[in-house]
Amino acid sequence: MQEWQEWTVPALAGLLALLAAALLMLLVRQRAHVARELRAAYAEATALREQVEQIQQRLAAPPPATGLPTRSATEYVITDLGAGEPEASISPARVDRALFADLVVRETVVKAASLTHGVRRALTPETRSRIRFEIRRQTRAARKQRRRALRDLSRRPRSGDTASDAA
Repeated sequence: MQEWQEWTVPALAGLLALLAAALLMLLVRQRAHVARELRAAYAEATALREQVEQIQQRLAAPPPATGLPTRSATEYVITDLGAGEPEASISPARVDRALFADLVVRETVVKAASLTHGVRRALTPETRSRIRFEIRRQTRAARKQRRRALRDLSRRPRSGDTASDAA
C-alpha cells in the first residue's frame, strides 16, 4: 500500500467534517436571521393592530357636536349651503409685486429649460437617425401600398370592356 493511500481516507473524512461544520454554521446564522426578521414582523403586526384598534375606537366614538342640524346616515351633503349663517366674505390674500414677478420669472425659466432640454434631446444623432429610419420605412411602405393599389386597379375589368358587350 502506498503512502498517499494511507492518509486519503482520513483527509477526506476531515474535509467532509469541515464542510459539515461550515454548513451547520451557515444554517445557524440563517435561522438566527430568520428569527430576527420574525420578531420584527411580529412587532410590526402588533403596532399595526394597535393602530387599527385606535382607528376603530375613533370611528366608534360619537362625532363632536358642531351646532349644525343633524342629518340622517343616508343623506349625502356635498356643500354646506344653508347650513348656517354665511361668513363674512373672505378676500384672497394679495400677492406682493416682487413675489408675483419672482413666480412669473421662475415659471418662465422652468418652461424655457424644459424646452431647451427637449430640443437638445431631439437633435442628438441617435434621435435624428431613428427619425430618418422611420421616415424611410414609412415611405417604402407607402410606395408599396400605391403599387399594390395600381396593380389592383389595372386587374379590375372596366365597365365598357366586358365580354358580353363584344358579342
